[in-house]
Amino acid sequence: MKRLSIFNHSIFASLICMFMLTGCYDLEPLSYTEINPSIFPKKEKDLDALVMSCYYPLRGSWWDGINSTSEKGQMFINECCTEVLVGWYNEQQLCSEMSYNERNEGVTWFYYIRDGHGWYPTPGGYCNKISRCTLVLDEIANSSLNETQKARYMAEVRCARAFMSYILFDMYGPLSVAPLDILKNPLIENPLPRLSNEEMVKFIEEDLHYAAAHLPMPRAAEYGRFSAGLANMLLIRLYLHETVHDKNYYNAVDSIAREMMKPAWGYGMVNSYPSLFEAIGQTADNPEYIFVIPCSYKSYSVNQWQMEVLPQDNHTPIKGYGIVQSSWWFYDTFEQNDTRKTYLLDSYRTSSGQLVNRSDPGTTLNYGPIPLKYEIDAGVASHDGASDLDIVMYRYPDVLLSLAEAIVMKPGGSVTQEAIDLMNIIRKRAKLGDKLLTDFPTKEAFIDQLLTERSHEFWCESGQYRADLIRFDKLYDRVMELNNGVAPYASKDKYLFPLPLSVIVDGKGLVFQNPGYNN
Repeated sequence: MKRLSIFNHSIFASLICMFMLTGCYDLEPLSYTEINPSIFPKKEKDLDALVMSCYYPLRGSWWDGINSTSEKGQMFINECCTEVLVGWYNEQQLCSEMSYNERNEGVTWFYYIRDGHGWYPTPGGYCNKISRCTLVLDEIANSSLNETQKARYMAEVRCARAFMSYILFDMYGPLSVAPLDILKNPLIENPLPRLSNEEMVKFIEEDLHYAAAHLPMPRAAEYGRFSAGLANMLLIRLYLHETVHDKNYYNAVDSIAREMMKPAWGYGMVNSYPSLFEAIGQTADNPEYIFVIPCSYKSYSVNQWQMEVLPQDNHTPIKGYGIVQSSWWFYDTFEQNDTRKTYLLDSYRTSSGQLVNRSDPGTTLNYGPIPLKYEIDAGVASHDGASDLDIVMYRYPDVLLSLAEAIVMKPGGSVTQEAIDLMNIIRKRAKLGDKLLTDFPTKEAFIDQLLTERSHEFWCESGQYRADLIRFDKLYDRVMELNNGVAPYASKDKYLFPLPLSVIVDGKGLVFQNPGYNN
């Protein structure tokens, strides 16, 4: 059933020690006692190991994987800003109330931490991983590989760099990106300003165009490795992100989505929505997956979501932490027969047999149902809370809904039958009836339904629903609605998370805090 995970590669054990890199601008010298540049990289397998080191921070890991299915992952933080996840303490509460600020390291650390944070005694964050990719690209360019081999490896690294850059750009705004000449002279202090929005978009866009042109097609790519499909999906997300500034980006979304719908790409939808999050459906030939992160109990990438959401007193062998719930507001937006809420549990039995439900929620269902998402993996109990169910990130329905949005919202666009049909493809698989053209007298009515379908289809996957709400200026209103109008620290300025204070200090007057926060 399972396939080998790219994150099981034994080379990662040494890579953790060998490639600890710099902060975004506080650059530290590479230790030549650990890497001898005259012998490494020398062979193709060495370069493959370097490429894998660029996948590494994108995996699922509580310690240092940005796509961790835990409170240390970007999906958790982003979804907690919406109705999908609700918390009552720590970062989950701060996000649910939009009360985070520049001193909340649990929110800011994804960008960069200089002096360690909490369980992290050493510098961390993910902005420095962009620099890591830049240095690997230089190693590949100067290697003895032929041009075809170089292009293949460089496409993977550029996809990794763009993937990480987009996640951070979406959360924090434009980044400080170190060019190669500065990275190769780490002993010279060079504080860097943040890129402009236009420069940031161009940086990500160029990487993704290169990746899309040189990565294998989806059916030819190894399960869990990047494909041209992922590069195009990330381009779609980047362009949707930028439609706030220029509606012409919808034309690019339209073009890419239609290209990905062609038979040559091999994408399609499976019959059962729940199977996508069950062992039976997680196979290498699943035509719906654009990108998943392979996991296994004892690998460098694990799925920890069941431990995060299952209550301690539940009757299964998995005694979870129950640190977050969904909201009843979100649950009530689903139609009765919608199969997409199969693993959105509105009740459970305790170990003593007591029924906990909406009528008698106690403290485990008082905010909303359990957002289990994945089927119960019995192996979690005997593997330190780790599941080997793969982390689902991007799927083909995102292409269809993105096209539907582009048709309606592009310059000169309107609500058309084609856009409705694309939405209905998603709804039919969920066992729901069709929507009609007459159901949407305005663009606003269509977008409201589109956002509902996005939340129902992709909850707890890529973490991009927050970006969807921001794109239509609905996040602030949603936070206020979920908090009964009482969220005194909420503000539309907080559509971007704050930068860490250390980034402002290290920027030496060149880096400024996002609006809505103190410097």
